[in-house]
Amino acid sequence: MRAAHRLRSESGYSLIELLISAAIMVVVTGAIFSLVNPSQGTAQAQPEVADLQQRMRIGSETLFKELVMTGAGTYQGSVTGSLVNFFAPILPRRVGRAFPNNTGATFEPFAITMMYIPNTYSQTTISSPMPNVSAELKVTDQTNCPQGQNLCGFQEGMSVIIFDTSGHFDVFEITEVQDAAAHLQHRGQDLSHPYNAGASVTQIISYSYYWCSPLPGSTPCPGDATASQLRRYNGAFEDIPVVDHVVGLQFTYFGDPNPPVQPRPPAGQANCLYDAAGNYVGPGALPPTDGSLAELPPAILRDGPMCGANLNEFDADLLRIRKVRVSLRVQAALDRLRGVGPLWRNPGTSAGGERLVPDYNVTFDVTPRNLNLAR
Repeated sequence: MRAAHRLRSESGYSLIELLISAAIMVVVTGAIFSLVNPSQGTAQAQPEVADLQQRMRIGSETLFKELVMTGAGTYQGSVTGSLVNFFAPILPRRVGRAFPNNTGATFEPFAITMMYIPNTYSQTTISSPMPNVSAELKVTDQTNCPQGQNLCGFQEGMSVIIFDTSGHFDVFEITEVQDAAAHLQHRGQDLSHPYNAGASVTQIISYSYYWCSPLPGSTPCPGDATASQLRRYNGAFEDIPVVDHVVGLQFTYFGDPNPPVQPRPPAGQANCLYDAAGNYVGPGALPPTDGSLAELPPAILRDGPMCGANLNEFDADLLRIRKVRVSLRVQAALDRLRGVGPLWRNPGTSAGGERLVPDYNVTFDVTPRNLNLAR
């Protein structure tokens, strides 16, 4: 009896007891993982949130700084003041050799071209009339150059603009500076218009910013049809990305309800605002819709009358622009951090929980100071 009792006491756990123990262990382990999993999801999402905010900061600050400077004009010589007195420094489209089909009737809600004169002493005028087919410009010696120099500041590779008081302009790149002869050789397309003596020639900053993406409402990115980017194009051969994983960009324009009165051509000449007799033929007044400004929808900005010529044509209503509204949207780079629904323009594969990073959407208004000097 004692031997049998000893054997029973050393027989170990029964099968039922092992199953109960295993079930308890599974429950406890599951509870532990359920507590740990949220922290893992947060650890994965937070670096992406920081990157998302950084990309938004770069994109919004880049556009803001360019818009604030847009329209800054020459400040030396007889022709000074904001560029809006001579032509439209904001165009709602991409401009340059890569987009030869973008004319004055083109409106791209995802693109903008901005122009301004930097702080430079590379400012002069042409000394004799120049035909539109010309490889060089004969310019006036600069009075602010050191002794022995005539065209100080102008350099090979510099972007330069020529414009007059009738609404015409052309941007080109200098290929050679002949200082002694006061000649600037250039390359690019032929000038859109023959310019008379006295037309301004100065260094220019001109960039087209645009959104490219396979998503609707955009255009494919050059070299990578799967990318979604904010890009910057200089009108020639430089087209570079500024921000990746951009899934939305739209520009909305607001302007002066009063009709534009500049540029006014010389007596006997006509442009988009005046006939040869000096009578006003430009666009009429608009009702204010945004405070003291009027919203300028796409139809108004491409229906004419047209100023300028050829690829540099622009609608006369672009001379009204006083404010630009920018809407920029960026997404998480990783598919597994994006879900499905209105919070994501481009759906991802996330199953939910703490691994969801919504798109970041920011809208801001900019009133370019050089376009509001008269207000």
